[in-house]
Amino acid sequence: MPSTPRSLETAPATALVPAPLPVRPTEPPAPSASDPRQSDVDGWGRSESARALARTLYHPIYRHWLRVEWEGLEHVPATGGALIVANHAGAVPSDATVIMHGIETERHRPVYGMADDFFRAVPVVGTVWSRLGGVVAHPDNAYRLLHDEQQLAMVFPEGTKATGKRYSERYRLRRFGRGGFVEIAMRAGVPVVPICIVGGEEAMPLITKLPAVGPLGRFPYIPLTVNMVVFGPLGIVMPFPAKFRLRVLEPVHFDVPSGQDRYSKSHVMEESEAVRARMQDTIYDMLRDRRSVWFG
Repeated sequence: MPSTPRSLETAPATALVPAPLPVRPTEPPAPSASDPRQSDVDGWGRSESARALARTLYHPIYRHWLRVEWEGLEHVPATGGALIVANHAGAVPSDATVIMHGIETERHRPVYGMADDFFRAVPVVGTVWSRLGGVVAHPDNAYRLLHDEQQLAMVFPEGTKATGKRYSERYRLRRFGRGGFVEIAMRAGVPVVPICIVGGEEAMPLITKLPAVGPLGRFPYIPLTVNMVVFGPLGIVMPFPAKFRLRVLEPVHFDVPSGQDRYSKSHVMEESEAVRARMQDTIYDMLRDRRSVWFG
C-alpha cells in the first residue's frame, strides 16, 4: 500500500467554524423618562431648565431691584394662544425680561419673545437667546406659536424706534409699524393682550447711538447709556433701580374669521391704532399717578 506522505501526517486538522448570520437591525430602545441625558429643548430652541435657571438668577433683581408690581395680570389667558404687545423702552431694554419672568412665575405659562433675527446670528448670544425663549419674528413663526401650539407670544410693535428714543421723548409711543401684529392675531384667531409699562424708560437711559461696525454690524446701532458711565462694563446689562409698574389691559378680540390669506389693510391699521391709542392713554394715566421714578 502506498504510504501517506509525512507532510500530511503531521498537518494539524483544521476545524470549520460556521460564519455568523447577519444580525437584523433593531429599533433603538425608547429613552427613559429618568435619563439625565435627555434634552428638554423644544422645537423653537427653548429649554425649560435654562428658563428655570434664569428665573432663579433674575428673581432678586425682579423683586428687590426693580420691585415689579403688576395690575390686571389675570387678563393674561390661563389657556390658549394670545399675542402680548407692550411698549418698549431702554437702550438695552429690561421690559421683555420683566414680562416673561412675571407671567411665567405668576401665571405659570411659558412666553416666547419674538425679535429681529440679528440676535440669533450672534455666536453664543443667539444660542442663549433661543434657550431662554427667543424666536425670530416672522409671521409663519407667530402663526405656529399662536394657532397651532396655542402658546403666548410677545412682540413690541414699536420695534427699534422705541429703544433708540432720547430721554426727552420717553413714554411717547412710536407708530406700531403697519399693524402686522393685528393681522397675525386675526389670522391665528387669538386675542391681543396689551401691557403698559412705566419704569423702563428710566432704567436704561440712552446718551447716544454709535454706528455698528465689524462683527457687530448686524445690530442697528451700539447704544451708549448712562448705566455704562456709572457702572462700567456691568452697565451693559445692569438697569437703574427704577420702580417698574405694569398694567395688563383687557384682551382685544377681533370680529373677523381666522385663517384668511388677506385682511383689509385699512381695518388692520384702524385696529392697530386703536390699541396704540388705548395704551398711550393708559401710560399717561399711570404717569399721573406716579409720585417718584424710584419709589413708584
